[in-house]
Amino acid sequence: MSVLDQTRVDRPSPRPRRLSWTVSDAAVMIDRGMRHTLRNGDALFMSVFLPIMLLLLFVYVFGGAIDVGTGYINYVVPGIILLCAGFGAATTAVGVTNDMTTGIIDRFRSLPIATWTVVLGHVVASMARNLFATGLVLGIAVAIGFRPTASPLDWVGAIAVVALFILMMTWVSVMFGLIAKTADAASGFTFFILFLPYVSSAFVPTDTMPAALHGFAEHQPITPIIETVRGLLMGTPIGNSWWIALLWCAAILLVVVPISSHLFRSRTRV
Repeated sequence: MSVLDQTRVDRPSPRPRRLSWTVSDAAVMIDRGMRHTLRNGDALFMSVFLPIMLLLLFVYVFGGAIDVGTGYINYVVPGIILLCAGFGAATTAVGVTNDMTTGIIDRFRSLPIATWTVVLGHVVASMARNLFATGLVLGIAVAIGFRPTASPLDWVGAIAVVALFILMMTWVSVMFGLIAKTADAASGFTFFILFLPYVSSAFVPTDTMPAALHGFAEHQPITPIIETVRGLLMGTPIGNSWWIALLWCAAILLVVVPISSHLFRSRTRV
């Protein structure tokens, strides 16, 4: 073997090093997203405060007038838990839009980094923020009388469904953030996300709604997700809700993730 051939054999492949750079880029952007979350105290406060206020409002103001066949707090908490992700979605969409419109992406493109990790930072920060808000709301609910009957395995299933729902909502928010041209528009695009839980089984059974509204409430994605979480936490029948919920989440992710990737490449192309 010649000296040149020996050099070729002994030379390390650049691929592991490039992979390590990508992992390092991702870690930096995730850290950036978490720092933005902690520094944006107003948005963090609202994403936690509003669900808690809605919980107290429905339990103490409306709860006495709504008959669901069980303690109303045990019925409404699963819906409030999912509503947290809706409030957190607006923050994610606004953060993505600000990155795309304030020139920071151009700065990142001038650096030797993987720019797609910017989106990854927003996704991970949103997941952490929404899971924290969900845990806090659940703690408040237990303090005021929520009494789940879930086994440890049921808790694992409920947390997994909630986490999948938050991931889905996060990517929908990223897509809206990439579509919007201003932060106000990004916040407005998420309005329908906040609206969906109200027309579902989150606060009242869907069979109490008018016929036309009942059909929509039964066949929109939020209802089977809520029924699955409620069934796991409270031991109520789940039926087909669990696989319909998973199918909705998977289908939406399969649509919005490629769209978000395409939008990001389009808007960051030279």
